Amino acid sequence: MARILMIVSAADHVRLTDGTDHPTGFWAEEVAESHRVLAAAGHRVEIATPAGRRPTVDPVSLDERGGVDPAEGAKFAKYLKGLDLSAPLKLSDVSPDPYDAVYLPGGHGPMTDLVDDADLGALLNDADARGKTIAALCHGLAALLSARGEDGSFTFAGRTMTSFSDEEERQGGLGDKSLFFVETRLREQGAIVTPAAAWSSDVVVDGNLVTGQNPQSSVATAERVVELLKAA
Repeated sequence: MARILMIVSAADHVRLTDGTDHPTGFWAEEVAESHRVLAAAGHRVEIATPAGRRPTVDPVSLDERGGVDPAEGAKFAKYLKGLDLSAPLKLSDVSPDPYDAVYLPGGHGPMTDLVDDADLGALLNDADARGKTIAALCHGLAALLSARGEDGSFTFAGRTMTSFSDEEERQGGLGDKSLFFVETRLREQGAIVTPAAAWSSDVVVDGNLVTGQNPQSSVATAERVVELLKAA
């Protein structure tokens, strides 16, 4: 059995380019389905957030507003209730030592409170240096941007990955009001970003780094993590 640290955004809104605040949080499917696959494989999944705050599920990720079938949304909500997210670990108190993998689900929340979190950056740098599995899904890729070298360079520059694409952000995300476009920002920082067709399941593995493009990639991303842990 491996121990996996799932780091979830605790943000409940994102500031748009027009200065307004848009309600957000984590995306239900990405946490629920990823956790389900990892736990079903026999792994222990522990959840941490910035300051140990209770994370907020993005309400549109549970119904038609987010393109989610109501029955599926109800399934995700039921699973999340069973996780008891009321008292997550405090990210700044977490040592990477006991964990075999780090998992970063999305929702727009990570663009607000994880993108420049110094504690997360240090943890990711440590995990990557040791070759531990690091997985990021959808907007969770924004959290990778917290990882910087001493010279300020992006730790994952030169690595191949997918992410929630600019096309998807314009089609079904926040559009041009988005704080930034994850695909573009990663590329600007030196990553090799290769998203597939919009809304298709896509997972890219580059060494110990596993990235999934969107909510449709949740199960496949978690399954690749399971495969890497089995091979380790």
